[in-house]
Amino acid sequence: MDFELQEELQGLQDQANYEIPNQDDIPSLDARAVAHILETAVEALAESSDAITEPQVFDAYRSLLKHAESLPGPLMSKVLDSVTSGFQAQVEATNRDLDTEDQQTIAAHKKALEMYGFLLNWFVGAAEKVKGPGEDDGAAAAPAPRTRRGRGGKAAASRPAAKRNTEEWTWIDQIPSTLALISKVLRLKTQRIWLTTGERDTFINCITRPAYHITESEQYMKSVAIRTGVYKVICLAVKSHGHGLAAQISIMQSLQYYEHLSEPMADLLIVLAKEFDHAQLGDEILREIAAKSFSAQDSKGPRAFSRFLVRLAENIPRSVLKQISLLLSHLDSESYPMRMAIVEIIGCLIRELAAASENSNDDQQMSKQLEGLWELLIERVIDVSSYVRTKVLSVMTRLCDLPHKFPQQRLAMTRAAVDSLEDKGSTVRKASVVLLVRLIETHPYGLMYGGELNQPEWEGRYKEVCAQLQELEGVVGRAAEREGTQEGEEKDDEEEEEEQEDEEGEGDGERKSRKRSKKVKREDDNEMEVDEEGEGEDRDEDMDEDEDAQPRPPKKSKKKKARKSEIDMVALTNEQEALAALEGDKILHLRLRKKYCSEGLVFIRQVEDGMQTVQKLLASTNKLEVLEAMDFFKTAHDYKFEGAEGGIKKMLHLIWSKDNSQTSDDGKELKGVRSRLLECYRQLYFDPVADLDAKGNISRITKNMIELTYGATLAELTSLEEMMRILMDDNQVHTDVINKLWQVYGSERPLPKQQRRGAVIILGMLALARRSVVADRVETLVRVGLGKLGMADLTLAKYTCVALQRLNGSAKKVKGSLLDKTLRLDMENPLFRKLQDAIEHPTRSKEWFGMTEQAINTIYALGERPDVICDRIIRNLTRRAFTAQTRAKTPQPKDPDAMDEDESRDDAEEGANTSQADNSQSNDTQSDESKDNGDAFILSQLLFVVGHVAIKHIVYLELVEREWKRQKHEKEVAEKAAKKGSAANAAKDQEELDQVAGNAEDEIGDRIAAIRESELLYGPESLLASYGPMTVHICGSPHRFKNRTLRAAATLAFSKFLCISSKFCDEHHHLLFKILETSRDPNIRSNIAIALGDVAVSFNNIIDENSNELYKGLSDIDLVVKKNTLMVLTHLILNGMIKVKGQLGEMAKCLEDEDERIADLAKLFFSELSTKDNAIYNNLPDVISHLSVGAHAVEEAIFQSTMRYIFNFIEKEKQAENIVEKLCQRFRLTEDPRQWRDIAFCLSLLPFKSERSVKKLIEGLQFYRDKLHEETVFSRFQEILTKARANKSANKPDAELNEFENILEEHKRQGEEDQAFEKRVEGKRAAAKKRATRRTARKKAVAREEDDDE
Repeated sequence: MDFELQEELQGLQDQANYEIPNQDDIPSLDARAVAHILETAVEALAESSDAITEPQVFDAYRSLLKHAESLPGPLMSKVLDSVTSGFQAQVEATNRDLDTEDQQTIAAHKKALEMYGFLLNWFVGAAEKVKGPGEDDGAAAAPAPRTRRGRGGKAAASRPAAKRNTEEWTWIDQIPSTLALISKVLRLKTQRIWLTTGERDTFINCITRPAYHITESEQYMKSVAIRTGVYKVICLAVKSHGHGLAAQISIMQSLQYYEHLSEPMADLLIVLAKEFDHAQLGDEILREIAAKSFSAQDSKGPRAFSRFLVRLAENIPRSVLKQISLLLSHLDSESYPMRMAIVEIIGCLIRELAAASENSNDDQQMSKQLEGLWELLIERVIDVSSYVRTKVLSVMTRLCDLPHKFPQQRLAMTRAAVDSLEDKGSTVRKASVVLLVRLIETHPYGLMYGGELNQPEWEGRYKEVCAQLQELEGVVGRAAEREGTQEGEEKDDEEEEEEQEDEEGEGDGERKSRKRSKKVKREDDNEMEVDEEGEGEDRDEDMDEDEDAQPRPPKKSKKKKARKSEIDMVALTNEQEALAALEGDKILHLRLRKKYCSEGLVFIRQVEDGMQTVQKLLASTNKLEVLEAMDFFKTAHDYKFEGAEGGIKKMLHLIWSKDNSQTSDDGKELKGVRSRLLECYRQLYFDPVADLDAKGNISRITKNMIELTYGATLAELTSLEEMMRILMDDNQVHTDVINKLWQVYGSERPLPKQQRRGAVIILGMLALARRSVVADRVETLVRVGLGKLGMADLTLAKYTCVALQRLNGSAKKVKGSLLDKTLRLDMENPLFRKLQDAIEHPTRSKEWFGMTEQAINTIYALGERPDVICDRIIRNLTRRAFTAQTRAKTPQPKDPDAMDEDESRDDAEEGANTSQADNSQSNDTQSDESKDNGDAFILSQLLFVVGHVAIKHIVYLELVEREWKRQKHEKEVAEKAAKKGSAANAAKDQEELDQVAGNAEDEIGDRIAAIRESELLYGPESLLASYGPMTVHICGSPHRFKNRTLRAAATLAFSKFLCISSKFCDEHHHLLFKILETSRDPNIRSNIAIALGDVAVSFNNIIDENSNELYKGLSDIDLVVKKNTLMVLTHLILNGMIKVKGQLGEMAKCLEDEDERIADLAKLFFSELSTKDNAIYNNLPDVISHLSVGAHAVEEAIFQSTMRYIFNFIEKEKQAENIVEKLCQRFRLTEDPRQWRDIAFCLSLLPFKSERSVKKLIEGLQFYRDKLHEETVFSRFQEILTKARANKSANKPDAELNEFENILEEHKRQGEEDQAFEKRVEGKRAAAKKRATRRTARKKAVAREEDDDE
């Protein structure tokens, strides 16, 4: 039969019309007839593989394949087995005949091979097509064993290769063996069988097409065996059969249309290059990719090509390096995935060249290539895409692990990483932190001095090396010089050395000002490492370095010779010869050390510069960013960076994070922020170290805990307390550590004050979680903290009181619960006597106030009747304040800060004459002024105690109320239970009981409220009643009581009294506002701002009426006052305690405050306020008015940035529509161009997403049409039009918007004409006025002349 492979393959493209001469109508035959046709063909092939050339056999197979979708699975398997068996037999026969050298015999196999190849090609397509329905058919067919390809057809048909059910079509299992057969075919010497290239290419394409077809399935390519078979087939075809061009086309198409083939196609080229030594195809494909261009809108194509290129560069970087000059054109590609790929390729090439440079002699060429690649990489840090910037930083991170350290490039990377910390993209910031961590961990500056990077230590080393080098270089030539010349030289040398120091220490790490080649630079770096590892090795190379790489010293020598005219040349020559051998190596070594220290310092300074920015990242909302920032500070702390300590302290506040474990982008499970923080602190401070014994570790952990309290702010101590509580709850604090803390606290030896304080602070924190920590050692606390040591160190006494309060534990009160689990001690307990003694202990230290506050807190926390002991304390202090003095008022000292100084000196008093301040208590002749100042401090103590007792007594009364209710409730329950024994009536009576209990509770509550309202400050037997008028008098007479400490204590006590009784508050709250307005002391103003918040909680209606006064604190010149006022207002407004009445504009001003903390607090306030129903929307008109016009107006730029932030919270479309209408109406009420601009700007901030918003704007045209001549106003309306067009539905015409635009332009033109006309009229009026004035003047002059003549 005639068989032309090319024609048959073309005919197969239209399978429905493909003609088969002896075609069997397979669909119309039953299963038995179909099986018979197949059996006949199989037997024919089994007898001879050449039988395929017989028309009946070949057509039988073609008929079966044409109707493959109707064949059951076992029959398809049998078709495959018979075809592959016959094909293999034919290939083996051909191989045997190829050795005969008989061309005619060889040519006889050509037709059979083509037929088998054609059938196999067809079968792969048919198998794909019928896979789905084949399973269904197979399920209905009779079970048959699945056979595999064997040596002959019969064997293959009969061998039970698998003993499992084969009802389903299992083509995927057959693919590897099929590909192996194709590989075997491709080992034939095809050029001897097909003499023309066309015929051979047709056969090769036919036989490789199945391999390409298989790659199109992602599922198949997941199998390693299939992938390997495909690679082998294509590689053999390319290597031995001229298939390169066809493979190139197929690979490019695969990359374009099949995303899953990016890596497999790269792996194919890698196998071809490495195993088959054929890199030409890869080169051609790279050249073709380099010539392609990708648009920014195309997303799939660039991603596929980028993955392909990266896989190639990772595995065969040398091939990519050859084409890199062409590929670099993609660095300017619009598509960011391609730029990312080139960045990653550059990283792979740097890694490859760095590894090769260690074993290569062509150092100069490689160095040049490396420097070029580094420059390209570092330039990409400022790419427009954050994805590319992130990729650059991650590539740099991987390059840090190279054995070759690239010192100059590392400094450039550090600079880039520090700059990227402020990038707007969170992924970029995260990557830059990771890079900095890796740069620190792999830094090359640990060979000589160890790995630590402490800046002061390195600066000391640098100065030491400079001094040694200067001294050594100054020796040369000294003996032969005159003294005067020598001094001049040394001066010159010093100046030159300082210049060199300045150059090297500037921090940018570049050494281009030294005129040396790049090769010499690299040799310098290498020699530096040699010298570090062992001085004295490679001396010959060192001498070469000295001659080639250091041009400065010879220049100095020449200058010396040129400068000195009177030198003993013989002496100089002899000395130089003697010193050259001895000093040459040493000078070189010192110079290298100097360079080494200089670069180390530059690196340290760069990292230190970035510390503040990384601290800000700890507050990021992106958890991954926070985790990396924490790792950075832990690493920096390990390497002893100076700024790390600040970051570690900032990290402490993350203990309040509520997040749980989360998953990163790459699927890696990460810890939550809090658990990571605890892990960091444990590793840094609380975990034992291996090189210490148990006792040493306990001392170390204890010392670390105590040192965490040194210099800590209140916020840091609060966060540390929470951390210690969590650690204690988890049983992570060993008992021996607690015992050691007690040992430090109770030690009789003189210890630093901070150390003993730290011990009791930590013990108090641990006691929050476990009361027994302090419960077992109360005697120690009383003996140490409230004994002699405590009286000598009042801060120690203060924290001892805090620890004593922990005896009550930390059980949170449940709202509405009557249970009280607190511990109450009898008032005869010696603890209270000690606390009273501590408060009454004579002292003039400012620490007394803090200690007394905590002592009173302790009395109220632990005492059954705290009022008894507080009564005694107040009486005793009152006696002390008033019995020793003759005057009730204190004159003003000359120095307004005298009382502050007074507080800082123990047992000293300061009067108007400071020379008499010493020994004031024993000097009988001191002035009355001095006595008054001393009394002022004691009076301050009294008022402080009175005020704090008052506020604590309110809390105590609430506890009494709860206890009364609990007792009454229990009593009534017991009575009812006794009367009603039956269970049937219990439920009915419970309701009655609840009503009775409720009425009783109301009575108790009213009674307690009455005590608070009318008895505490007004009762005839109330001790505090005497002090209310006193505080009012002192606060209201600042001209008489001018002592700052007294005024502060009185104001504080007065503020606390205001929280007790609404009557007292109503009578005197105006005085507090007056003090807030007039006081010059920022501490007093700050305290009042906080106090007003407490008063508002107690009596919000009184403060609500005067809230305007409270807002004045937002414009205070002192930042602390402003911050406290903002925080109090935030609390009051968000909790609904005061109503906003148009003052929100003052809060809005804080959004643009110079102080970052205040701006952040204001932003937090508005973001929280936006969650309340319409709160921002309702107040927006008032805010705009407040900031735009009147006494409170701000600059236009500040107005715009503030409004831009606030308008972000206007999200509802209905709100936007109403705001458009209101703003348009505002145009008609103002003639001020500034307000026009502000209103137009606010309009431009709205989204205009709906047609109704645009309609409202058009309807309001009458209000603003005469303002459009103002250029800025018109430009804002242009912005609105652009926004409206962008949000318009695609099917809506632009006619309305176009018409509106034309109207705007017409009114603008008309307005400009009107303005020009008005100017002309004004000009004419002015000219007429001038003329009239001149005429009048002339008439008067004429009249005067006439009068004179007369």
